[in-house]
Amino acid sequence: MKKLPDAELELMMIIWEAEEPVTRMYIEDHMDEGRDVLPNTVLSLLSRLEKRGFVRKDRRGKTNYYSALVPKEPYLKEAGRSILHRMFHGSLKNFAAALYEGEEIDPQEAEELYRFLEEKREGR
Repeated sequence: MKKLPDAELELMMIIWEAEEPVTRMYIEDHMDEGRDVLPNTVLSLLSRLEKRGFVRKDRRGKTNYYSALVPKEPYLKEAGRSILHRMFHGSLKNFAAALYEGEEIDPQEAEELYRFLEEKREGR
């Protein structure tokens, strides 16, 4: 599966979160605040996603609706693994250290991470 550029990934995240077909206007309304993106730019990004096989476009009357063809979880899993291996040589410790170096870790997040690692270690 190809890695998406940040701008296309932002659109895919909106489409995945909606869990139903969405319009260009919906996508623009849900983009990060402060982003002033022209409608033609969004349409161009959607066209690229369609050509790559990430979204399907369905026309209803005069409006196009976009839905995801690629499931969110498998894409994020592969993208996460790629980052882990390329940037941190597969080391979860180095990855976590880079995220939290010099910052406090929320105790609840630390507990959740601990439980997750324990489950993985025990083979669950």
